[in-house]
Amino acid sequence: MSEGPRAALEIGLAAAIVAVDDGEPLILTIPGERVGHGEVGLPFGPFDPFRHRTLEIGLRAWVEAQTALRLGYVEQLYTFGDRGRHARAGDEGPHVLSVGYLALTRIVGRGDGEDLRGAVPGALARAGATFRPWYDHFPWEDWRHGRPTVLDEAILPAMRAWVAEAPEDPDLARAIGRSERFRLAFGEDGSPWDEEKVLERYELVYEAGLVDEARRDGRPVRGQGGLGVAMRFDHRRILATAISRLRAKLKYRPVVFELMPESFTLTELQRTAEAISGRDLHKQNFRRLVETTALVEATGETSLITGGRPAGLYRFRREVLRERPAPGLRLGGRG
Repeated sequence: MSEGPRAALEIGLAAAIVAVDDGEPLILTIPGERVGHGEVGLPFGPFDPFRHRTLEIGLRAWVEAQTALRLGYVEQLYTFGDRGRHARAGDEGPHVLSVGYLALTRIVGRGDGEDLRGAVPGALARAGATFRPWYDHFPWEDWRHGRPTVLDEAILPAMRAWVAEAPEDPDLARAIGRSERFRLAFGEDGSPWDEEKVLERYELVYEAGLVDEARRDGRPVRGQGGLGVAMRFDHRRILATAISRLRAKLKYRPVVFELMPESFTLTELQRTAEAISGRDLHKQNFRRLVETTALVEATGETSLITGGRPAGLYRFRREVLRERPAPGLRLGGRG
């Protein structure tokens, strides 16, 4: 049997760059018109082996070129090898392996203006980059003010109808069927809601045709779609992976301090943990957790920005990295 033409292969690099400002988790985006697409997306670009010695060097170069931001903390998430979920029949373009990264940065405002690590806000704006609330893209993941209404009003009824059509996925080589995947991801039938299953939930609403990316990719659409703000290519999928990873790492690594200023109040630390986890945390339980884990130490100074009684300022206690292997915030249930 003769071989057909060999498909060209490209490596794409995409960065989910996270910051927290005033208790709101943010993701850095670039406008679609910059690259000929309507949706917003993550900073991204192709890996050039002649210019970039490593994938991470290539990623950092693309991010700085597109956003004026020099990255600090970066880790690789996952390589997405699907044949572009937006691909059409007869498409002979290069097959793109998309390598997703999680990056963390800081936005600090203590009355002396905003200070963004690695760039100034004006440079970000001139580059056309914008920090957007990540819950704009995933409104069903924000439980800080109670159970999201979009779950019961839109998502769960449509998902139950989708599951009823083929509960065991007879045509797909899956270990478990639709009904079990739905139950585990969305906490149905008494199963707990696991805040780390962000990617699993997004994959299900995509498969069920509830998001605009499904319509764009030529998949059957259920209802009006439009759940959350769409992103170009598979960027919302990459962002879901980043949120899942960060929520998990919060519990066993001190990554939350990559998002904090050098000194902070315990209230600011709690609001940042709540922003990332999507949980409303009990104040006294959170403070007890912080004290017992010895993650922070008092600076001896106070802050007046709360407008009430002076609040003590703290800093990350770096010695904890040498004292135990998994120094994180093992958060309990919602308060």
